[in-house]
Amino acid sequence: MSSTIYLVRHAKAGERRRWNDDDMLRPLSKAGREQADAIAERLSRRKPSLLVSSPYVRCVQTLEPLASHMGREVTIDQRLCEDEPFEPVLELLSEVPSGAVLCSHGDIIPATIAALARRGMEIQSSPDWRKASTWVLKRAKSGVIAKGKVWPPPQRG
Repeated sequence: MSSTIYLVRHAKAGERRRWNDDDMLRPLSKAGREQADAIAERLSRRKPSLLVSSPYVRCVQTLEPLASHMGREVTIDQRLCEDEPFEPVLELLSEVPSGAVLCSHGDIIPATIAALARRGMEIQSSPDWRKASTWVLKRAKSGVIAKGKVWPPPQRG
């Protein structure tokens, strides 16, 4: 039997060029908060086991509605940070339990998916890198991520 891991790109945040503070502190926009609520609605039905986020505010805020709904905390993991190498994310994917939801960035997720594909993961959908998209990764008993497909961003937002 395989296990499933969800890799979410953070929801819409305010524009980077208009943000004058530390980019780690840039929050979700109104549309992003709506996307985060829709992600929570969708993923709560799958009873997530663990919520793990990049420390960036926009990533944490993407998972907060799900955490609230599930009565769980969001765990911070530096390996999901923007502008970091993908190899530590591969390590994280091998460590988390089935049902884990991870939230990261638009540079890390494509690099991670490409690395998984190079290692033999079958991609079962057209790639979608938009904000609030969710990769559904199937991990075989051997620990290898064998299949992946992406859900497009939620319609609202």
